[in-house]
Amino acid sequence: MTEERETAARRREVAILLRDLAWTIHRRIPDVSGIDPLASTELAVLKHVLETPGLTVTELARRMALKQSNTSAAVRVLTERGLVTREGSPTDRRISRLVPTEVALAQDEAIEDAWAGPIRSALAGLTGEEVEALNAAVAPLQRLNSLLRADQGA
Repeated sequence: MTEERETAARRREVAILLRDLAWTIHRRIPDVSGIDPLASTELAVLKHVLETPGLTVTELARRMALKQSNTSAAVRVLTERGLVTREGSPTDRRISRLVPTEVALAQDEAIEDAWAGPIRSALAGLTGEEVEALNAAVAPLQRLNSLLRADQGA
């Protein structure tokens, strides 16, 4: 196998592994104290609203690569639970922007901990060398995340 093919095969392997890892993490619905259990999509939508308040449902759906109807359903649940509210746009009354409520802002750290907890537990099972390799990969993974988000209009 040529070096070019080996590189392409390795990139494919890494891409598939990252997708599988993301899916595994996404399926784990964290238990957030103080918040009734949320489906993983609702929790992911809430995290996006916390990270980028002021998005419309359409913008949020595009950034998350979700169907508009699924995004709207998740927003409806979050609104009913008092975690997200809609604010009118000062420039266009037809547009409503999604913003986290005080309850959601207060729970943001707990939500982060809930998502990260199972990952931290799994990291504890790695060797020191494996942890060092992951630590060394943080900057490239952040860059990859930025590129993927930019590709989605984030």
